Amino acid sequence: MNITTSWVQIDPKSDFSIYNIPFGIFKRGTQIGAASALGNHVIDLDYLHSKGYFNSIQLPDGIFKHSTLNNFIGLGKSITNAVRNRIIALFTESNQELQSNKTDCANCLIKMTEIDMLMPVKVPNYTDFYSSIEHATNVGTMFRDPDNALLPNWRHIPVGYHGRPSSIIVSGTPIKRPKGQTKGPDAAVPSFGPTQRLDFELEMAFITNQNTNLGKSISTQEAEDYIFGFVLFNDWSARDIQVWEYVPLGPFLSKNFGSSVSPWIITLEALEYIKVESPTQDPKVLPYLEVSGKKNFNINLQVGIKPKGGQETIVSNSNFKYMYWNINQQLAHHTVNGCNVEVGDMYASGTISGPTEDSYGSMLELAWKGTKPIQMSDGTERRFINDNDTVIMRGYAEKDGIRVGFGEVKTLILPSD
Repeated sequence: MNITTSWVQIDPKSDFSIYNIPFGIFKRGTQIGAASALGNHVIDLDYLHSKGYFNSIQLPDGIFKHSTLNNFIGLGKSITNAVRNRIIALFTESNQELQSNKTDCANCLIKMTEIDMLMPVKVPNYTDFYSSIEHATNVGTMFRDPDNALLPNWRHIPVGYHGRPSSIIVSGTPIKRPKGQTKGPDAAVPSFGPTQRLDFELEMAFITNQNTNLGKSISTQEAEDYIFGFVLFNDWSARDIQVWEYVPLGPFLSKNFGSSVSPWIITLEALEYIKVESPTQDPKVLPYLEVSGKKNFNINLQVGIKPKGGQETIVSNSNFKYMYWNINQQLAHHTVNGCNVEVGDMYASGTISGPTEDSYGSMLELAWKGTKPIQMSDGTERRFINDNDTVIMRGYAEKDGIRVGFGEVKTLILPSD
């Protein structure tokens, strides 16, 4: 990759380098619209459009004035990639088009401290996968048989389930501790109340950019044409509610109370340079799940817990590259039966756990079902998430001095009513 510098001053450790150019929705006062990010600024895309900077691209009038990115994403990669490349060109140090116009510079670049970020897309459908072999093995070891931790289907299909899109929320939105039925192993009947085992799940989610007809299957070879980009995804879980309700149909109230996402969508194109080989899959997958080339992503992931008024403690350092099932296989399997997809759909990876204890992606694993409490910097400990804790997830990729990051997804847990 050629080294490119911008005329906008950017900290070398910023997630939003000129190589990134993500897309999101910002709010400033009554103004809502589409933006990109560069350093500690957002770029008002509607302003650039109104001033003719995108005239070489066939864009509908008002495309950047919507309150979600669905219409923009749905234009297809030939348009969205052209917009991203045009933004890179405009902010490259050697380009004087925008740089020499001080008025336009001042109007299109807005400090991040002056805006709020909103949900980037309206999510029509949401699917959660279960694609980390380390996570699945850990859970199977804890709750089933350590010698047969994986269920018989796990190495043959990307296991998943359909979730609730209405409760997916953007970073910064608090969540109340959910209530539901629980039943202890020695209890005769279930009880009702707030979950005592609230957990985060470190995940990433990809977002689709096309509508398909019912009956259409997407192959692993063409899957990336249907994927716009990624967000960080915290798939909250109430473990004690889940263990009581999930047989025979799976999680319900233990999951649908909320999932949190980061506000910036990082395009696949921005992450192309950090692709890595996928783990070896054994046994060999069926032909419709076969892939060639590098399909995993070397993205560093981190989770911190910050008590009210206290200091943040980093509890997990993981990486997206560990995933056993990659995004091409996930989308191919999801649609092999003819299931249609829509613009803005979110497909979460499932909990991302690595091979070491400090790289596990949930408190269930980090504290090993509560038997190994995590020590916090304030002297307290955590088996699960407490009221008034804020959970913060971050992600970034870095190679050859080039950094592309996701920012963070941050969520405060409020006490139950």
